[in-house]
Amino acid sequence: MAKIMTLYMTAANEDEAARIVSALLDERLIACGNILPGIRSLYRWEGKVANDAEVAVIMKTRAELADAAIARIVALHSYDTPCVTAWPVTSGHADYLGWVVDETVGEG
Repeated sequence: MAKIMTLYMTAANEDEAARIVSALLDERLIACGNILPGIRSLYRWEGKVANDAEVAVIMKTRAELADAAIARIVALHSYDTPCVTAWPVTSGHADYLGWVVDETVGEG
């Protein structure tokens, strides 16, 4: 079975998150995206501490598609330096992991 990755992204708002997730779904780069509204992000940017409302997004994909998905997210994102990371899935429900494989492009 293909290796699975979880992608994590933050976005300015739910509309931006949904637009990016929808594009990646249409391109079969991800199988699913969960938009988690209402996060508060405190971070250092350009020498100042920022305190912003954002949304978090968790997406599931094949490991072999992670780099392409990240590149597409960066191209679609409104931020100059968007938060996008990939986390390996080391285990999980076999049927669910199989579904992720079936819903993304590539060889099983």
